[in-house]
Amino acid sequence: MRKCSPVLEGKRLPNVDDPSSWRTLSEIWRCTTIKYGDKVALVDPHHMSPKTITFKQLELEILQFSESLRQSGILPDEKIAIFAENSCRWLIADQGVMAMGAVDVVRGSRSSIDELLFIYSHSDSVALIVDSKELWDKLLPSFNALQAPKFVVLLWCENFFSGDVGSPFPIHTYEEFLSIGQQAKATCTAANEGVQETQYLEIQPDDVATIVYTSGTTGNPKGVMLTHSNLLHQVVHLWEVVQPDPGDRFLSLLPPWHAYERSVEYFSLSRGSEQVYTNIKCLKDDLKQYPPHYMVSVPLVFDTLYSGVKRELSKSSAMKRFLASTLLGMSMVYMRMTRIYQGRDLHEVKTYKSMYIGELKKWITATICAAFLLPIHRLAHLLVYRKILSAIGIKKAGISGGGSLPPHVDAFYEAVGITLLNGYGLTETSPVVAARNADNNILGTIGKILSETEIRIVDVNSGETLPPGEKGLLKVRGPQIMKGYYKNKEATRKAVDEEGWLDTGDLGWLCPDIKTGAARCCGGNVVLDGRAKDTIVLSTGENIEPIVIEEAAMQSKYIQQIVVVGQDQRRLGALIVVNKDELRSAGFMDAVDACSDKIRMLIRKELHYHTAGCPEKIGPFLLLNEAFTVDNDMLTPTMKVRRSAVTSKYQSQIKDLF
Repeated sequence: MRKCSPVLEGKRLPNVDDPSSWRTLSEIWRCTTIKYGDKVALVDPHHMSPKTITFKQLELEILQFSESLRQSGILPDEKIAIFAENSCRWLIADQGVMAMGAVDVVRGSRSSIDELLFIYSHSDSVALIVDSKELWDKLLPSFNALQAPKFVVLLWCENFFSGDVGSPFPIHTYEEFLSIGQQAKATCTAANEGVQETQYLEIQPDDVATIVYTSGTTGNPKGVMLTHSNLLHQVVHLWEVVQPDPGDRFLSLLPPWHAYERSVEYFSLSRGSEQVYTNIKCLKDDLKQYPPHYMVSVPLVFDTLYSGVKRELSKSSAMKRFLASTLLGMSMVYMRMTRIYQGRDLHEVKTYKSMYIGELKKWITATICAAFLLPIHRLAHLLVYRKILSAIGIKKAGISGGGSLPPHVDAFYEAVGITLLNGYGLTETSPVVAARNADNNILGTIGKILSETEIRIVDVNSGETLPPGEKGLLKVRGPQIMKGYYKNKEATRKAVDEEGWLDTGDLGWLCPDIKTGAARCCGGNVVLDGRAKDTIVLSTGENIEPIVIEEAAMQSKYIQQIVVVGQDQRRLGALIVVNKDELRSAGFMDAVDACSDKIRMLIRKELHYHTAGCPEKIGPFLLLNEAFTVDNDMLTPTMKVRRSAVTSKYQSQIKDLF
């Protein structure tokens, strides 16, 4: 009879109070079970009833899933594809795969079928876990040409019975699959007269835990190999960013295959936090029903919440709108003055020379202005911000990553009293490289780098290291750097040099240490300033970062999406998707025809107003009736514009612009 080998039972007991001593991700669940036991770990109100899972139940189901994989013929190091959205069962499947030494290959169910099939084939996956029967039905016809999976698991499918399907390979519901491990354990226990035999594979820290295929704005996605030690670096060092108490609630919105969501989820649960799963449709209600201590998301979500507040205010009377707008504006001035006298004003970094009398006057002026505006700011909190805080619901901090945080959104959250921390990283860095923390939250930066991490700012052309304050290409080195791209040594060689430095492709600069003045606390913070490959070079030789202009233009409520173009042209142009709902609300009944002359005149005024402070202005622009979406391949699954796809589709129209 085959011996049972449920991972973790009988294995050395890790130090539950010292995450830095953990060697694999699986040790998280043994430690949290010992430390937090019957406390609620997961809340999944939109999938299951009862809605909660304790830490003890979580570890048990992970072990049962792991044993089911083993009994179904999965071997260590084999690849298992998981194509699903965020839920408690995703986490259990993910950690069940890792607990037995296998590797999961993750992607969301909203990706195109062609992309999912490419990932399954390229990764050499031998089994498949999917969200639902609906997704499996879309994938099934193509599996004749691919290696047939050993089995398929449907995470959420209550009315499906595998016996009803004439399939050449087993198809299990989640409950059916979990029962395989349960029965195996019961049989083994009985055969050994109640004594559970154990036989363990020792998973090594440098073993690959997961392969995450990047969204990719061009070409096929690349498989990023992340090890247990890569991800454990995040579990240990994200404590430098936030310090949750046991029982603090994290609201989970991002897809779990997103490295940012995933690492924060591992981290928060390792500290005894409660994870609540939500989605875009239910976010507004869940913020009220499950007000989080922390919410981790991308800039688009925080921008959407900000736009929702503006939309609600616009429904008020003219007097209330004027009052709210005036108070918010004065609060933003108050916060700017506060940043200056506290030494946290990024705008002063590059203008500072030394502690001349002018700097002293600036500090005195800011202090006086802040003192004068403080009562008005407190009044604004009583009259306006309390309702906003209640609607958004975040108690301790929002944590933004996965993209550039628009400055106006950053300033809004600061003004109304919500701590918004901005972080930075890539899938290849597991992902967090740097992040702001509440003790020194410097707006406009991505904060300081995490412990054990190094950065270099180098000249794009020569590769020479640049001093603080000078803009260049950002390179990163540290224990969170990926093992490489799966089956793509050439791409790995281009991304990571022989000394272990990863080329991020991002441009930025390091704030210099300034001992006095309005920027004295900014030293060591990193500022992003565009993408090297997104830079537009005009025929005049001028280099333009389009993201700066796009973020400014997006402050207009009438502009839903924008892509700035102009490579090798004398001036910039833009492709713009208008917000038809806002246009209709403003009385533009012809908003269905986004190209009408009246709407073009309005958009021109909006561009002129909102991009007035940008170094380069937008000349000709094209209004589009079709939005950029994941379904039409104009957006990545992480909601980033595929610039190459957009410019390729509208190539002739862009040519006509100039």
